[in-house]
Amino acid sequence: MGSITIRSLAIIVAAVLAAPTPAQGQSSSRDKLPDLSGTWQVETPEGPQEVVIRPDSSASFGDETVRWRLVPDTIYLVLGGEWMGYNFARKGRVLTLWGGDLEEPVELKRIGPPTPRPEGVPVPPIPSASAPGG
Repeated sequence: MGSITIRSLAIIVAAVLAAPTPAQGQSSSRDKLPDLSGTWQVETPEGPQEVVIRPDSSASFGDETVRWRLVPDTIYLVLGGEWMGYNFARKGRVLTLWGGDLEEPVELKRIGPPTPRPEGVPVPPIPSASAPGG
């Protein structure tokens, strides 16, 4: 497992989130996407760090909060006003992310449920460019 920068971690953390639910009565390939919400731990050069992925499409790492979108085998995060995609695979309590700006795969271990987004911290806006996966 390679080292990961704080910026890369903040970006991929958002990717770990649960998929939005389709409109009532509609079926979608999103119905089969894994639930990635929770509190995850990742090893960084600074030591273990926590990433919180929430079902409200927000993810937090340290003081940074980002927006995520999940499509089959890819999680997208809004970074700098643009979507960035990372491939992912979940096996039990381990989430592996690769691709995007990562030089090597990164593993996150689920350590518990997600914590609420702090009061006054908004979910970042969706970029004006077309969102991945619809």
